[in-house]
Amino acid sequence: PELDQTSTIRTVGMMQTFINTHPGSPRNKEAWEIIEQCRAKLETKEFKGAQLYFDMSQFRAAGIAFSTLLNHFPESASADQYKLMIIKSYYRFAEMSIEEKKNERFEQVITECNEFTDRFPDSRLKKEVDDFLILSQKNLKATTNEQVKTAA
Repeated sequence: PELDQTSTIRTVGMMQTFINTHPGSPRNKEAWEIIEQCRAKLETKEFKGAQLYFDMSQFRAAGIAFSTLLNHFPESASADQYKLMIIKSYYRFAEMSIEEKKNERFEQVITECNEFTDRFPDSRLKKEVDDFLILSQKNLKATTNEQVKTAA
């Protein structure tokens, strides 16, 4: 699943057109299987791109790329993993931010953690998300205290 996915996208469109124009065809099952294979290939490609941003420490880009991945494949078996990577990316981005931006960026991490809990309450990754939530809350409190001291 590398590089240009134009033919994969075209294949999905052609299979969907076949299914729409031949609703009673016995080959529809085969067409759906091809669509699922193509979607899996596209998902893998998009995941690798997002992971590359993360591995290169481009955490804001990684957060956006993982968010896009989750939006494109919301029913993926790995959806909770993608949401966790959004949280990790934005947390690392917040850590590396200038002081003036830390509050809003840790607040974004907290929001992402709460969305994770709402969407995946039984996920095996919930403990890790809770850890990021606690760390973000502590960082938010620390940066808020520093800003109050600086202002005084």
